[in-house]
Amino acid sequence: MPSNRPERREEARFRILRLLEGNPEMSTRDIAHAVGVSHGAAWYLLAALIEKGLVKAQNFSKSDQKAKYAYVLTPVGLAEKARLTRSFLDRKRNEFEDLRQEIESLSEELSETELTGKN
Repeated sequence: MPSNRPERREEARFRILRLLEGNPEMSTRDIAHAVGVSHGAAWYLLAALIEKGLVKAQNFSKSDQKAKYAYVLTPVGLAEKARLTRSFLDRKRNEFEDLRQEIESLSEELSETELTGKN
């Protein structure tokens, strides 16, 4: 996960929206496990998504457990997921490029060390 707090929150929101788009019946415990946050954090993040109008909680009409919900992305939620996907991809591409450059630099450094016989 990214190192700073706003990016971590954004990535958690992205991961939750992505999970719920394909699995609207996930419980907050399932979400917490999949995203790697505590159950309380998952509940808090999900509540914030609902409050912002990105996710709508619907009771299962056929469920014996009336506290069981389906979390459905709203049109606004789908648009936000697309925005977060772009942001996530940009960040990961930058991380990839930074890693590629570091690997290249370390490889060159190792080659130079091996050529001079210094270990």
